[in-house]
Amino acid sequence: MAKKRPQPARGTKPQAQVTDGEVPVVGAREPCPCGSGRRYKACHGRAAAHAVTELVQRPFEGLAGESDWVALRELVPAATAPLTLKDGLPDGVPSVTLATVLPMAWPALRRDDGSVLLGLQNDTPSGDLSRDLADTLRRALTAEPGTPVAAERAPAGGPRLQDLLAADASFEPEVHSGFEFWVPDAENATPEVSASLERANAAAIPTVRLSGVDAAYWCETPEKNHLRWVMPHAEDQLLDALARLHAAGTSSLGEGTRLVGSFRAHGLMVPVWDLPSETKAQDIEKPAAEFAERLAGALASDAPLTPEERRARGGLTNRQVTLS
Repeated sequence: MAKKRPQPARGTKPQAQVTDGEVPVVGAREPCPCGSGRRYKACHGRAAAHAVTELVQRPFEGLAGESDWVALRELVPAATAPLTLKDGLPDGVPSVTLATVLPMAWPALRRDDGSVLLGLQNDTPSGDLSRDLADTLRRALTAEPGTPVAAERAPAGGPRLQDLLAADASFEPEVHSGFEFWVPDAENATPEVSASLERANAAAIPTVRLSGVDAAYWCETPEKNHLRWVMPHAEDQLLDALARLHAAGTSSLGEGTRLVGSFRAHGLMVPVWDLPSETKAQDIEKPAAEFAERLAGALASDAPLTPEERRARGGLTNRQVTLS
């Protein structure tokens, strides 16, 4: 049963109205700073969520490694990736690193040595994730060393990540088994950070990025393992290609594996395979590379789908889930 929202006692004076501009942005599940007693997403966060009417479907389009950006945003618990700024690093900033998540869900952190960590898996107040992240990054570059960066609404018309990051730089994520990268000196971490680190490590699903193909991530769960592969192809073209392979019985990654459906995230498709629990990341490297070759052939075909392929396509479409 849903919890009933507490009602003010009779005769109590209603709380003064607070305008949206006076309410700071916080996490969606945190109490709204206006004092209503409701979660932010059900109070002033609702207005913030509709502040931008046009949702940017592919916020990472044009960035190097778009598929990996999507994976780190939606699928990977703990990972980092160095970022290269178009105009170079400012004085006093030795490095800028993207991180899946930061302690206490901070949007960004300027470390004591001046380096910057930018958190990717945070709620953002507008429909343009790239603009929100770019605004956070700009503020982090000028923040005082040793301080986190608070969430704020990005100004309309502000720069996007595509304006700040070097287009010709490679994007090389490193997947971690835990979140120890948060604290270079764990012994001197604050109790709040230490507690946040412990909770995050306990919840992290073991994940490995395959080395032989792009943006494919093996993960381990209690019942079975999975391969989740973010693909940059146009959705209709990819669905047709997967349907051709599925109808031909060549969509699996080997014995005991099965293509079970796909996610749709930030404008890209993420096919998902079930794997036996004993199948580890290294075991799937060769089958994934062989599947990539079969998929390339299917993508190149422009022949009309057969009835069997159309049925396979319908089944794949029905098993799609939209994450964002």
